[in-house]
Amino acid sequence: MTPATHETEITAVCHVRAPLLLEPVDRQVETLRACESEGAVDDLLLRSWPKEVTLTDDTPYREALESVERFEGWADRRGVSIRPPFRERTATNQISGETTDVLIMPMLCLELYADDELVGVFPHTDEDADETYTTDEAIAALRTGELPTPLGGEPEETAAADSGTDDCPDCGASLIDGQGLFACPECGWVGTVTETGQLVAREEPSRTTERETAAAESR
Repeated sequence: MTPATHETEITAVCHVRAPLLLEPVDRQVETLRACESEGAVDDLLLRSWPKEVTLTDDTPYREALESVERFEGWADRRGVSIRPPFRERTATNQISGETTDVLIMPMLCLELYADDELVGVFPHTDEDADETYTTDEAIAALRTGELPTPLGGEPEETAAADSGTDDCPDCGASLIDGQGLFACPECGWVGTVTETGQLVAREEPSRTTERETAAAESR
């Protein structure tokens, strides 16, 4: 677990299957509210979603599906899984006989942000270790002032950036890490890595700008 610092703003987004604000869900929500009032969480956002969402283009719950896509992207980068608690099944219309794929939503799901970066989705499972990090455990960690450390290995983008073995986005050669400034010895590409591990080329001033700057300095 990572200690939560005052420099980092912690936001907790709690998704609850309405209207199931009953034990144990209600107890977890109340504990999160206590975390916010005590300062362990800077902002607590409560969101409701349905029991299931139809996996069609015209679903009225597009926002819920976008949240799940965001969770799955985080889980892939972390090397863990969110299925379960999210699971798919086929529903059959008793009148028409038509079948539809639906996504079953968990009673409660918690996503945590450190500043604007998604750092955890709970519950999730490390399938290799056959271990699950529950929402109860994550909320208990927050209550003690700790930021829960998810299961799985280090995110792929961060691990690559720290090791200096990213591939050049232009030619594919291995980059050299010069204290956070990455350079390609093959094609000369130079750039940095964002907080999410994305390589971004450094903007070089144009020759015109350089001449204008030099002229201004000589005045």
